[in-house]
Amino acid sequence: MLTGLSLSTIALLLVAGVALDLLLGETRRWHPLVGFGKLAGFIERRLNHGQSRLARGSLAWALAVLPLSLLCLALTDLAGAWLHAVLLYVCVGLRSLRDHTLPIHAALCAGELAQARTLTARIVSRDTAHADESDLAKASAESLLENGNDAVFGTLFWFILLGGPGAVLFRLANTLDAMWGYRSERFNLFGRCAARIDDALNYLPARLTALSYVLLAGSGRARAWRCWRAQAPAWSSPNAGPVMASGAGALGVSLGGAAVYDGEVEQRPPLGLGPAACAGDILRAWRLVLRTTWLWAGVVCLLAAGVSYA
Repeated sequence: MLTGLSLSTIALLLVAGVALDLLLGETRRWHPLVGFGKLAGFIERRLNHGQSRLARGSLAWALAVLPLSLLCLALTDLAGAWLHAVLLYVCVGLRSLRDHTLPIHAALCAGELAQARTLTARIVSRDTAHADESDLAKASAESLLENGNDAVFGTLFWFILLGGPGAVLFRLANTLDAMWGYRSERFNLFGRCAARIDDALNYLPARLTALSYVLLAGSGRARAWRCWRAQAPAWSSPNAGPVMASGAGALGVSLGGAAVYDGEVEQRPPLGLGPAACAGDILRAWRLVLRTTWLWAGVVCLLAAGVSYA
């Protein structure tokens, strides 16, 4: 492995990191990624002005990501293997996905539409003030499927390759894309480096995630595969498209389509096939992400066992 750790050690640390996340969830205070967001905001305010915005954005990305990633690399060399599991726990967001989306499912099932709107607004950028049950279920399911890759599987992919520092590098890069990767006047040039690096780091994980959703679709495998191949190219994000199309196909539900942003209705390409999303599809999307997590962990453990046996 590129970490210098054996595959069996990586497998053990991966399971430990995910188990810690499911058991403990996000830290209530002083979460490292929240602190990083504040640091990134400070750097952006200092550099995002004047000429050469593209170069300034590239410098900002390097200043925000590289020192922290290299520090984690040095610390793992000093502290030992256990720190890799701790870094994965800090970076992976499986429990966070559950904690942010299942309350929406519960609110919708209880008929508390206003509460469901408030909760959904916390996880998506679209307007939810007048959203109905189907709109909220669609937004939540889309968030689960896409962030399953960003918060979980991309993190696991880079952890397998580079250990804890790889997970940190990926999550920091992904966070900067979420903060700076907009085609707006403010970020079109400054955030381009962050967006392109995130696309590159996510390219293989996104397609492995899409393949995992297909494999776990049961009798809907052919449908999930067709949705991936036919619908993903129309989506604006090269990595979100495969993940969301295959996931929607695996669930047998229709996602995408109309959504309201800043008071304007945006017609997005369709995702999946089947009836409009409902409250139950949020729970089904969460279960798909959870099963995919255990699929990845199981595959790594089986590979480690095979290597050890050989």
